[in-house]
Amino acid sequence: MSAETKKKGKIAVAHIYSSFNDTIVHVTDITGAETLAIYSGGMFVDADRLEGSPYAALKAAMAAARDLKRKGITQLVVKVRAPGGIKSRIPGPGATAAIRGLARSGLLLLRVEDVTPIPHDGCRKPHGRRGRRV
Repeated sequence: MSAETKKKGKIAVAHIYSSFNDTIVHVTDITGAETLAIYSGGMFVDADRLEGSPYAALKAAMAAARDLKRKGITQLVVKVRAPGGIKSRIPGPGATAAIRGLARSGLLLLRVEDVTPIPHDGCRKPHGRRGRRV
């Protein structure tokens, strides 16, 4: 291994999917072909309503970071995604907590970007012309 590679360290990509119901932290290699760690907020809380909470997202991110450190990963590129499309374009409350957990665990975050899919006049939103009448 060259001196330049040792100085830079290994890079991975953290895909954080954050809705209001759950947060998923999926870490892959730089190509996206191999999964290094995958954790969900539901793996750390008992009640279904707490899956999307910042606490569950923080725990999932810390567990993923622990796995990455064992595998020698030191740097991360973070991609945050909300449900998007015809659903909410705003990431859930667990997104910032997951990013904070990754940063707090000692990993160097190279870039944080939003990769939420946004429709360009694709599918029509549900509930008709006048919206959902309650």
